[in-house]
Amino acid sequence: VFVLITEPYTYSAAADCGCVSCVSSGVAAGPRLNNNQLYKFSYTTEVLLNKARGSKEGSTGSRISCEVDVNLVWRDPNNDDEQLVQLAISNLRIEHPSQSAGKNNILEGTTTEGLLGKTNSAAVTKPFFLHLRNGKTKAFYSYWKEPAIIKNLKRGLASLLQVQLHTGKVIENDVSGRCLIEYKAVKGQITRTKRLETCRTAETGFTTHSKVLGVSRKSSSVTVFKLDDGFIHSAVAEETHWVSVNARRSTAAKVLSRQTLTLIGTEAGPLEAAGKDAAGVVKSTDDKLAAVGIVAEKVKPKCKSCPSLFEHWQAEQKRLEPTGLAKAAAPRSFLALIQSIRKASKEEILKVLKSASKTSLPQVVDAVTSSQTVASLDAMLQFLNFTDAKGFVLQERFLYACGFASHPNERMLQVLLDISKGKIGSTDIKESVVIIMGALVHKLCQKGQCNVPTVVEVKKMILEVPYSTEDDSEVQMYLLALKNSLLPEAIPIFTKYAESKLGAYSTIALTALQRYDVGLITSEVKEAVNRVYHQNLRIYEKNVRAAAADVILSSNPSYMETKNLLLSIGHLPREMNKYMLSKIQDILRFNMPASKILRQVMKDMISQNYDRFSKVGSSSSFSGFMAQSSDVTSTYSLDILYSGSGILRRSNMNIFGASKGAVLHGLQVAIEAQGLESLIAATPDEGEEDLESFAGMSALLFDIQLRPVTFFKGYSDLMSKMFSMSGEPMNVVKGLILLSDHSEVIQLQSGLKASAEFQGGLAIDISGGMEISLWYRESKTSVNNRGALVFTGNITVDMDFLKTGVEVSFETEASLDFITTVQFSEYPFLVCMQMDKTTFPVSDFVTTYEGLPSGKNIVSRKSNKFLIPGSEFPLHQENSDMCKKVFDSSW
Repeated sequence: VFVLITEPYTYSAAADCGCVSCVSSGVAAGPRLNNNQLYKFSYTTEVLLNKARGSKEGSTGSRISCEVDVNLVWRDPNNDDEQLVQLAISNLRIEHPSQSAGKNNILEGTTTEGLLGKTNSAAVTKPFFLHLRNGKTKAFYSYWKEPAIIKNLKRGLASLLQVQLHTGKVIENDVSGRCLIEYKAVKGQITRTKRLETCRTAETGFTTHSKVLGVSRKSSSVTVFKLDDGFIHSAVAEETHWVSVNARRSTAAKVLSRQTLTLIGTEAGPLEAAGKDAAGVVKSTDDKLAAVGIVAEKVKPKCKSCPSLFEHWQAEQKRLEPTGLAKAAAPRSFLALIQSIRKASKEEILKVLKSASKTSLPQVVDAVTSSQTVASLDAMLQFLNFTDAKGFVLQERFLYACGFASHPNERMLQVLLDISKGKIGSTDIKESVVIIMGALVHKLCQKGQCNVPTVVEVKKMILEVPYSTEDDSEVQMYLLALKNSLLPEAIPIFTKYAESKLGAYSTIALTALQRYDVGLITSEVKEAVNRVYHQNLRIYEKNVRAAAADVILSSNPSYMETKNLLLSIGHLPREMNKYMLSKIQDILRFNMPASKILRQVMKDMISQNYDRFSKVGSSSSFSGFMAQSSDVTSTYSLDILYSGSGILRRSNMNIFGASKGAVLHGLQVAIEAQGLESLIAATPDEGEEDLESFAGMSALLFDIQLRPVTFFKGYSDLMSKMFSMSGEPMNVVKGLILLSDHSEVIQLQSGLKASAEFQGGLAIDISGGMEISLWYRESKTSVNNRGALVFTGNITVDMDFLKTGVEVSFETEASLDFITTVQFSEYPFLVCMQMDKTTFPVSDFVTTYEGLPSGKNIVSRKSNKFLIPGSEFPLHQENSDMCKKVFDSSW
């Protein structure tokens, strides 16, 4: 079956006759075989696996060589270009692709028959048939009971006889699937370029939607045919696939597949058979032959020596204890365990869950949930009891793993919806369920599943509930869910709540609006946000106005919006004056999108003058680069806003990653405090006189908003916490996260299949704390980030009788601390901000492996390790001067 795609092309029969034989019935559309002639070919196919820039000598793989006899069985009397061709393989040999393998040749001392076994050996020599019409495959005949791997190898060989003799584009079916093919005909030679990205097969896979954390594949396939007297004299095909990690393109693997078919001679062959059609002729030859399709069929890999899930868990358990989570071995074991879980049944998974120690169980929950199979989800639902508040830790780990799911489906969302409708023992868990549902809605909409029934139901719920409840905590919960969903329909809701009397609602709404594409921020939204910043309707808290300023400056502000914002500096509360001034200077210094319009406005001396730009205070805003490379650019920003009395009002740390034009909000940790002025007998700022004492932390991780954590709420809670403060930080999120997840089967033109599995795992521990000393009149806030990151990429070719593969990986362990110390014994109070990273190791590995069913295997591993020195990230000069004073006074 094929579809011809026409394009401007001048057809010349005379030109075609220069490179192919022209017969009386007209110009040949494809290769024509002569009756009573046997064509003898030599055929070789090899596959090489290595790192992307590896040499052939360092590759693993295999080479298959044989002789092939080809003859015409039948031709349609009315169409010379409709032919039934028989192919028969003989003298098959399986070899190592490298002549210099020596002791590393796993095939040394083996025989082809010994490797294949009797069944495969008998199957490979059985003749098979190819029905060609105009050079295209109409049918491929073989035996249904033949092993799939043998049938696929035969399909790969048969596909080399499919060729078009004139220039043009066409959609063809061959072993690779249904693909767009481009032919270029030059005298005596045809070049066939297969657009592999267009190929459609029954094989399914999945990948991470994030471009920053995702995986890229680049492929090429070119076959060169040389013709002699209208028939193929030789065909040489070369196909290459590169698979790489976007965030670190040196972590990449390559598959190189070659096929060579060469005519070595002809001799007298069998006569053409009589018959009405090709199918009848085939049936008369052997009634067990059937049209099995030219497209390669699925091959289910077998593993006789693989350990069970429970055995694998026992081997990995120690590495997943909490004490080892900061080491790279933890995420590496986590990724390996996920692969085992994906092959396991529900009962096997439950056995591991029930046998895990209390300390390792949360990590097992991370792995089981991240596996994202039907069995793993069923096992978790049976294992967890959401009506029991004591199971809070495991329940929240399950929910967060759902939120970070690489390829969630509708059923996962339905499970969370069912949980939300049932009895939940913990109010915090109920909040997390709803918030994570919003994240799943966003991911499913990204996959084009915004209109599936469960997504529609959840969208309706989270869009309507904020209007139908009077409970403040419920409204906040659903606003956070909408913030995760990034639904365009939620923008009017956020616009309404941005002007709310409650600061918590306004902050969520404004920070949510900042996450939307600028094109969705309408003039109505901008007007509302400007009303908040300029307090046209009511007095707002400073942190709400600061959030409104962020939205204005990140949404392509107009000249007048920008001018009004600049003119407000000098008329704001003292610390907010300094904050806004610092924010403007940071945008200009870092060349952010708003810098262009700011420079235009600042040409006006009324907008920019000494009085306006000389405001003093301790609040600040600063952005900088964490890392820059050709693969990814990582930036950080720190925003600190204080009250007029010197107590922290808002601290906001952000880390972003950018790659291939895509941006990932990797981390946001925001600490907010309010109503603490009474502790030091200070006067609250305007609009903040009646605020309840409160301090808490909110985290956003890899674009997912997590449930906020409260340090204390209310004066009595504050006092009890102050007298019982241990100085130890409170955990915000801890666990193992599947950052990247890519799985696909690469169908090679030779008929072999390469399985690609690329994954990234992160062990993370984010904690934060706030200490206040009335005696020393000092406060300290800290955000501590600990993590270990591992990316692995495996490409395997499993032929059942020989398995070869390559693994590329990198790993690192790092920590990042952000500490703010404030001494408020006098004004202007002293503020010192520190953002430190420790020296951390980075390791790259390349492993090649070959294995036989007998258990014999050869593994080769190379590594490259180096250290990246620790440093303190630069902030503005004022901060450096202040830190010297703080430490001098402490001394």
